[in-house]
Formats: sequence, C-alpha cells, structure tokens
Amino acid sequence: MLAEILNTNLFAFLVVFARLGTALMLLPPFGDVFVLRRARLALALALSFLVTPLAAPLLPPEPANPLALAIILGGEIVVGLFIGGLARLMLTVLHLASFAVAYQTGLGAAVAFAPAQSEQGVMLSQFFTLAGLTLLFATNLDHLLIRALVGSYSALPPGGLPPAGDFAAQALDVIAGAFVVALQLSMPVLLIGLLFTLGLGLLGRLMPQIQVFFIAMPLQIMQIGRAHV
Repeated sequence: MLAEILNTNLFAFLVVFARLGTALMLLPPFGDVFVLRRARLALALALSFLVTPLAAPLLPPEPANPLALAIILGGEIVVGLFIGGLARLMLTVLHLASFAVAYQTGLGAAVAFAPAQSEQGVMLSQFFTLAGLTLLFATNLDHLLIRALVGSYSALPPGGLPPAGDFAAQALDVIAGAFVVALQLSMPVLLIGLLFTLGLGLLGRLMPQIQVFFIAMPLQIMQIGRAHV
C-alpha cells in the first residue's frame, strides 16, 4: 500500500512539475538570467509540492506504459511553454517601447546587455524593464501570475492534447496587443520628437551656420523626457 501511495504521489508531482517548472523558465521575472538557476529550481519544486494536492483530482490516472507517460509529460511541457511564453511576450512591450524612445531621442547607439532579453539592448531598455519589474512586485502582480498557473489546470486539464489552434490564435492576439501597447507607451515621445525635429529642420534652413546637432541633442533628450514623464 505504501508503494502504491508513493508511486501515485510521485506521478502527480512529476506531472505538475512538468508544467510549472517549464513555465517558470520563461515567466518574468523568475525566468530572467539574473535569477540563480538553483533558486529557480527550488521555487519550481516548492510550488509544485504545494500545487500537487490541488491539481491531483484533475490529473489523469497513472499510465501503464512509458509511452503514455511521455505523451502526458510532453503535453504539460507544451502548456508550460505557452503560458510562460505569453507572459514573456507581455514584458516585451517595454522592450519595444524603449527602442522607439531611444531612437527618437538619439540614444539608440548606447547599447548594453539586457538580462531580460539575454541580448544587447538600448540603455533605456534597462530602465523600462527594471521599472516594469518593480511595479510588478509593488502591485503584487507576481501573485497573479502564480494564480494563473494554478488556475490553468481548470482551463487546460492534464492528459489531453494541447489545443494547438487556440494556442496559435491566443499567441497572435497577444503579439498584436503587445505592438499596440508599445506604440501607445511611446506615442507621446514620438509626437514630441516629430514636432521637435520639424522645428530643428526649419531652424537649420533659416540659419545654416548654427550647429543644429550639438544644440538639439540635449534639448531633445530633455523635451522628450518631460513628455514621457
């Protein structure tokens, strides 16, 4: 009896860990490169241990062969990648908006390593990303992300094939919404920058002897910074 209980609990824990652990690899900010891998693994194990009793009634029965177990675990990994990937796409909004603001202010050439994207990014991307993560923790939205993971077992019960069509449609909606939100965030800066550039062009035509670039750079950064604030 003890062996049967241990096998059942181990199977349930493994299925839950496959989804939660995969999602935490991408879920911001837990999936960022500045988070220690051991800390991420410990969080995934602890969260799986807590969620297993809640998700146990929704789990399929223990399969009789390894192939069926691999299919169940594969489906859970796909669901975890989908949830974590959508959350990562939402954070990309700040990355896109920072690029628009940086190139409008003339700071697009100042690049540095961006931990959230694991690649080179503009300096403003660091500020936007850190500000977004700070607001994420300050408003307790990280709790909402964890609740979404737990609630995913009701919307997407384990054991079945992931709905590929619904996943693709949802991903397209999130990507389109990310571009719209990024444009909305950077729109004040883009408008002020456009008007400021038109004014500089008119000034350069009226007074060609003025070095417009050296005069405009600090004023452009100041004006666009005030507009964004």
